[in-house]
Amino acid sequence: MRAYLYAFLLLLVIFGSIGAYLYNRYSTLSNADFTPPAVTIAAGTAKSEVWPSLLEAVGTIRAARGVELSAETSGEVIEVAAQSGEVVQQNQLLVTLNDAVEQASLKRQQANLTLAQLLHDRDARLIKQRSIPQNQYDRSRADLDSALAQLAETEARLQNKRIVAPFAGTIGIVAVKVGDYVDPGDTITTLQDLSTLEIDFSVPARHFPNLHPGLKIAVHTSAFPEREFSATLEALDSRVNAATRNLLLRASLDDSEGLLPGMFARLVIDLDKPKNVVAVPETAVTYSLHGSTVWVLNQGRGQTTAHPRVVETGAARDGKIAINAGLRAGEWIVTVGQNKLQRGARVTIDETDL
Repeated sequence: MRAYLYAFLLLLVIFGSIGAYLYNRYSTLSNADFTPPAVTIAAGTAKSEVWPSLLEAVGTIRAARGVELSAETSGEVIEVAAQSGEVVQQNQLLVTLNDAVEQASLKRQQANLTLAQLLHDRDARLIKQRSIPQNQYDRSRADLDSALAQLAETEARLQNKRIVAPFAGTIGIVAVKVGDYVDPGDTITTLQDLSTLEIDFSVPARHFPNLHPGLKIAVHTSAFPEREFSATLEALDSRVNAATRNLLLRASLDDSEGLLPGMFARLVIDLDKPKNVVAVPETAVTYSLHGSTVWVLNQGRGQTTAHPRVVETGAARDGKIAINAGLRAGEWIVTVGQNKLQRGARVTIDETDL
């Protein structure tokens, strides 16, 4: 009987010790603070700014005067008087086709004209003396006019055998050489007046009310990535392309040094209509299936918490993005560290840009 009593007392001591230990353990845990630690973020304020209204487009640079030179008649090339890439003057001879037949015809027509002129001059003297009938004088006058017309026709055919520069400029690659045979319409070379360049581009027709000649345009090309060229809007097309619903525009480059016709260009048009926007750093906006989100900071009870807010974003420039709806100027927002946040999280500001 005494042995049972000792066993019971021993078990009571053991379980009492365990109970006391567990009670002390759970009391310590119940008093512990399991609140997540504050997340370190960078913050800033949404600012009200005045931004210019810009419209972006792409276009192709072209010469104000630029043509493809081709032959109007067929023939063999007997002379190439200009080299590829040469700067030529207006009416300078570039290529000559075989004109032996036209040259012979020209000499014959000149001889016929000389004879017709002599006969007409003689009959003009005789008609004053009333020595010949009027119809003889009329025939000689008609023969003279016919000889003049035939000579002009021959000279025109002869001129078609010569390809000349219609204006001063720079010729491209000459596509023919002596001995080649060309047909009407065959391209001989190109001629570009590089002193005045233009840009043709299109924009959606809905922008038409905001466009007018005189607007300033910034031009960027891949050939000069660090350089910005300036241009001025010159003209708008009188109709919208029915297939694309785009409106064709043309701008003149104010400074075109180094540019060539055919180059691709990116254009930024200043619509001359500044507007007030709420701007935040681009890093402050995160994107998800719910839309564009900005984390807004709230202060209360001695701590700062972050809450997500869906916003409507607009244009972006210079590292900032416009917020069209969902955020007011002056609100405190998270600019860096959103990926570590959850709704209502406590935050610690590491760097504030107010």
